[in-house]
Amino acid sequence: VQLVESGGGLVQAGGSLRLSCAASGFTFDDYALSWFRQAPGKAREGVACILRRDGRTYYVDSVKGRFTISSDNAKNTVYLQMSNLKPEDTAVYYCNAKFVYGIQDYWGQGTQVTVSS
Repeated sequence: VQLVESGGGLVQAGGSLRLSCAASGFTFDDYALSWFRQAPGKAREGVACILRRDGRTYYVDSVKGRFTISSDNAKNTVYLQMSNLKPEDTAVYYCNAKFVYGIQDYWGQGTQVTVSS
C-alpha cells in the first residue's frame, strides 16, 4: 500500500498549483480521501476531504473558495487544485486515505508547497 504525492513547488502569491496523490495497493472505494498540511512550528491540519462513495467534500474555512479536492477513480488518484495561493498556505502537504469502516489509515510522504509574497 502506497500513497505518492506530487505537484508541490514554489509559486508566487495569487498563483495556482495542483497536487496529485496516486494510490497503489488498494482502491478508493469506502475511503475518505484527505489532504492535510503542516507548516513549520504548527500542528498538522486537515485542509480538504472527499468521501469516495458519494463524492461529498469538506474544506477548512481558510481554503474555501480557493481549493478544490477531486478524485479520479480510474487512475486511483486524488487531486488538490489550489488557486489564489497565499503565503500562509506554505506547508508540507500530505495525502491521507482512511477506510470509513475500519482502521486502515494511510499517509503519503508529503510534498512541499511554498508561496512567496
